[in-house]
Amino acid sequence: MTDRQIGEKMYGLCGRIFPICRSITGNGVRETFKILQEEIPDIPFEMHEVPSGTQVLDWTVPKEWNIRDAYIETPSGKRICEFKKSNLNILHYSLPMDRMMPLSELKEHITTLPDQPDLVPYASSYYKERWGFCMSHNEFESLEEGDYHVFIDSTLEEGSLTYGEILIKGETDEEIMFSSYTCHPSMANNECSGPVLLTALARYIKDMPKRRYSYRLVLAPETIGAITYISRNLDHLKSHVKAAFNLTCVGDDRTYSIVHSRYADTLADKVLTNVLKNHYPEYKD
Repeated sequence: MTDRQIGEKMYGLCGRIFPICRSITGNGVRETFKILQEEIPDIPFEMHEVPSGTQVLDWTVPKEWNIRDAYIETPSGKRICEFKKSNLNILHYSLPMDRMMPLSELKEHITTLPDQPDLVPYASSYYKERWGFCMSHNEFESLEEGDYHVFIDSTLEEGSLTYGEILIKGETDEEIMFSSYTCHPSMANNECSGPVLLTALARYIKDMPKRRYSYRLVLAPETIGAITYISRNLDHLKSHVKAAFNLTCVGDDRTYSIVHSRYADTLADKVLTNVLKNHYPEYKD
């Protein structure tokens, strides 16, 4: 397969997972994993479910959130902020809601970006139970006075957090680790690009004629997923992983960039810096 064909295949995969409503838990994450598994059916892709309430270091796995529909109906009967048109319109982890309220009350539950008035922001409330919507600031400013019908068909209940893991064995048990995130919805660069690149990387590693190291690839929701994974695998990570890389925001046409470790002195820092200095010196440090 040529580089162009590989790129087109990756772009197509981005298109498949882009519309899925993902959060730090829920069926959208599982649906995304199912699609990624279809791309590499000959590579073992192990799924893990960690129950809500599980203590992970000094954090706790939250309740599972799923959503089917949401919208606001204006006094004139027009539906706005429709979840089925864009899953960015809902504050993620919103509680269910079905009632009428005046504009003054509704405005307290709407998030906008006044400095980017044409854009719909992404917002969430993982650890504080509330509800809300997101819209452009221009639309917010144009809302008419009157009573609005707010409808959110969601659930927030005991469930689990999902993460996925691939291990491709090499000649030794020393491991190189790659990770990325599976939580943000409808944001191609910040979310789709990482899992898609990780999936393509798994295929590349699997097809390598010779592998000195073993390779571990992990997909998990940002922050709480990473903390969960570390809490369950800390001893192994300390004893086996020689270098680790996180892949995120790798889908745009801007320069490559590195966010270093705390002291920028790990093997991963040195390897990546050396590679980019030699192959893409315009990278951003």
